[in-house]
Amino acid sequence: MRDEGFSVRETVLPALGPVRRMLGTPADLLSCHAARVQGVVLEGHVPALAVRRVLADRPAGLLGLAVPAMPVGAPGMEVPGQPDDVYDVMAFDTAGRHAPFMRFRGGRPI
Repeated sequence: MRDEGFSVRETVLPALGPVRRMLGTPADLLSCHAARVQGVVLEGHVPALAVRRVLADRPAGLLGLAVPAMPVGAPGMEVPGQPDDVYDVMAFDTAGRHAPFMRFRGGRPI
């Protein structure tokens, strides 16, 4: 995210469960990282393009974006010699409902 121009403050915690509950991240969308950017919750390896889009559009009712698991080729998950996975960035609301927001192959939207 720094490479994409975002200001980042890292906080390493012994357990993310309480933070994720506070943020409202649905259990079926959990991954490896949790963050909040301008009030939008992020979970996992969400590409900067999706973050910029959600911050520009501010869809009504949206709480956050998540990339469940760790798809190959997602930002920070590049593996030389392996093809990039196709994956959805999921949008979720305060009730835990979620739907695809954007689709990517690696770090590129499709």
